[in-house]
Order: sequence, then structure tokens, then C-alpha cells
Amino acid sequence: MFNTEKLKQLTLQVTKLAREAGDFQLTELKNFELSRIEHKGRGNDLVSYVDKETEKMLITGLSKLVPEAGFETEEGTVEQTVKGLRWVIDPLDGTTNFLHKIPAFSVSIALVDDDDLLIGVVHEPSRNECFYAWKNGGAYMNGETIEVSKIDNMGDALIGTGFPYSLRGKSDEYFAIIRHIVETTHGARRLGSAAIDLCYVACGRFEAYFEFNLKPWDVAAGILIVREAGGMVSNYSGGPDRCQTAEEVCAASTAIHPAMIEVLQKYW
Repeated sequence: MFNTEKLKQLTLQVTKLAREAGDFQLTELKNFELSRIEHKGRGNDLVSYVDKETEKMLITGLSKLVPEAGFETEEGTVEQTVKGLRWVIDPLDGTTNFLHKIPAFSVSIALVDDDDLLIGVVHEPSRNECFYAWKNGGAYMNGETIEVSKIDNMGDALIGTGFPYSLRGKSDEYFAIIRHIVETTHGARRLGSAAIDLCYVACGRFEAYFEFNLKPWDVAAGILIVREAGGMVSNYSGGPDRCQTAEEVCAASTAIHPAMIEVLQKYW
């Protein structure tokens, strides 16, 4: 259905939509008021009209590009599908950052066919950095090829992570991993956007990133970008991670991935 050239052209069209969505978010950021936030059930799982309006913008644009594709989205503003050809969208990854005017948030868009990742686009509006990849086409940021870090030892590595909305009784194990990383590497960073974290692995800013209890829209685009940049993405056991579950995600350069899995298995 999609050859490599068609995927490339489609990806470039998607980057334009992502940038338009990012421009909208930056405009709204200037005047946003915390009183306009909503809660999605869990105390720290927040949403705003900006999330919803961004999602609607993307759905309108993406529907024109691939009319036959369904949608799997965070805010559920359209009928949802979890199989077949679909766009997997997080319109505003890093909502809490946005609400507090912290400039670390992103637009994340993936085209997926069942388990097959075809396109990944992550746009970070505040930095004007658009990361993207298509299957078998490499990974890019603002038109330049990117690749994972060449650092080959954990002692020199910088590791990204995130704090899930629910630690699911795993707080002791999780913070044991954090402590180990802080004591044995260049440190740990928590940006608040899984999509950005994955892209920072892809372009070599992080040597690895791990998190659990995620959703497909958090990671689908970023997983493809990491893999096309020469990195590896797995679950905590080192096996393949499917974006449909995203229960455990460990992304890293090929040099660091085995050591990262060793740390995760030691404490998890």
C-alpha cells in the first residue's frame, strides 16, 4: 500500500500539520490560565481545551491525507480504533508542563498498520525541532539526519526517564533504578514528555530512556524514530515492545541497551 517514497512524501506532509499544531499551542501558551484545566479521573492526569483543539486540528488534516485510516488518540475526540491502519496521536504530550508554562511539550503523530510502524513525527514547538522518520527511510530532525549516541559505557551515559501517573505498587523498584543510575552514570533527566525523551535518544542527547505504564500515543512515533536512528527499543526484559501496550519501554543506543536492560532486570 505504501512504498518508501510514498511514505517519505506523506511524512513530510505530516510534519507540516505537526508544525501548525505547535504554532497554535505556542499562541495559546501565552494566555493560558490554570483555571481552565480539567481532570481525567486521576489527580495528576490533566487535560485542557488546547489538547482537544489540537487533536481536532490534526484529525481534520490527517483525514485528508489518508482517508481510509482510523484514529487512536489520547483525548478521544473521534471514534477510536486499535487495529488496522490508523493514526496514533498525542496532540499535546507534556500537558502538565504546558499548563505550568514549562516549555517541554510536543505533538506526537504515528501512522501504524496493526503492529507495523510506518511513520513517526514528533514536533517540539518551543525549540522549533521536528523529529521524523518513515519505515526504512532513516530518522531526521529539521531536515538533517540524526543517529543515536556512540557512547559505549554507562559511566558516561545520560539517561532519560519519566514518572507514570500511577506507579502501580512499583515505587520502591522504580526509585532503586533511579538511585543506581544517579550514582553510576552522568545522571538521570525527567523532561515530562515521553515523545521528546525518545527523540532525544534518537539524536544522541540521551543514551537511553526508560518508563512504564505508558500508552500507545505516548511512544508510537518515538519508537520508530529511535529505531530508524539506529537505536533499540524493547521492554524491560529486552524483548520486543509493541506500541499497542507500551507497558514497559526501554530505548537506547545499541551500545548501551544491554547494560540498561541489566540494570532494569536487577531491580525490577
